[in-house]
Amino acid sequence: MNTAVLTGGSNLNSVAETALKAAARFWFLVAVIGQWAFMFYLVAFYGPSTFTGNFQAWTRNTMLFKGYVVGDTLGNLAFAGHALLAAVIAFGGTLQLIPQIRARAISVHRWIGRVFMVTALGLSVSGLYMEWVRGARINMTNALATSLNAVLIIAFVGLAWRAARSHQIATHRRWALRTYLVANAQWFTRVGVFAWILVNQGPVGIGAKFDGPVMVFMEFGCYLVPLAVLELYLRAKENPAPRGRLAMAGGLVVLTLLMAVGIGGVATAAWLPAVKAAYDPRTSIADTLSATIASTGIDQATRQYHDLKAAGPATYNFDERELNKLGYRLIEAGKLKEAIRVLQLNVEAYPQSSNVYDSLAEAYMDDGNKPEAIANYRKSLRLDPRNHGALEILKKLNAL
Repeated sequence: MNTAVLTGGSNLNSVAETALKAAARFWFLVAVIGQWAFMFYLVAFYGPSTFTGNFQAWTRNTMLFKGYVVGDTLGNLAFAGHALLAAVIAFGGTLQLIPQIRARAISVHRWIGRVFMVTALGLSVSGLYMEWVRGARINMTNALATSLNAVLIIAFVGLAWRAARSHQIATHRRWALRTYLVANAQWFTRVGVFAWILVNQGPVGIGAKFDGPVMVFMEFGCYLVPLAVLELYLRAKENPAPRGRLAMAGGLVVLTLLMAVGIGGVATAAWLPAVKAAYDPRTSIADTLSATIASTGIDQATRQYHDLKAAGPATYNFDERELNKLGYRLIEAGKLKEAIRVLQLNVEAYPQSSNVYDSLAEAYMDDGNKPEAIANYRKSLRLDPRNHGALEILKKLNAL
């Protein structure tokens, strides 16, 4: 064989190997940034409230579904434990991927691994409790996807532990990597959803109640897709064909860039606002009105809102998110008349916000008032033509 051909093949192999290693390092770097940002949010938002027993502070997170539930002490503790265990997973999991720790401090690596595995088991058990006992599932698809995720975590932890005990180091590392991915499924969900929204410039396929085809895919895809990518990466590493490794490197770079977009989106739209709200010294108008609605009714709460806004605008938090989250809490509780009144107040306060009309339209839909729902979805769409959720619903209602 020609020497030039051999040299060319050797160079291509070298380039392919270097590219695959560089792509893997790039993924790891972005993952560490995203995971530790998630950890910061979890610790900063849930830490102080959990250790002081002030679970009601969780209501300040407008994107949280069934976090704090009045009177459900066991459920609130389970949720707090689940959130803080996720912080341990985010921090410890990335440490386990650092080869220098494995090479120079194997005992540290082993102890972190033990903590990680026990934490992953706790995360899966608490997740199953919240889905099937507390009833935190959004729908049955969500419950089944979460349950399968928990089962995979338990199975992978067992297989990784068995391989380690048998000193099958290569096998142990494979199962440990799989455990890391399935244990971080909810992180992948958040990052994936926001990447999708930003790339499509709107929540295409998300669904008004997070029941659209994209969300159905994400329920299972948040751990099955990372597992599939991992298997392709492991095969590419073992495959001597340079083109396969170059293709894997290119695909991994694209996926990492999408992951970076999603991390930036979820951090700025969800994590940072939640942390900011947790340390906001102003009194939550949502919590204030919620207590009044429960004790004296919606009419008194409406008067209280106007009185407080006139007398103490700096003392209370009147941000758009406040009444919006109260409206959705009332919808979840089946108090649709009260939800509509609260969301009407938000429309009065923020008449140029597409989101407030969208929320009010949803309340009218749930209450069976189709004409008002259509009218408000149309207003929302006029203010934001990229509101794909409103567009989808109006099409279903034959209102376009």
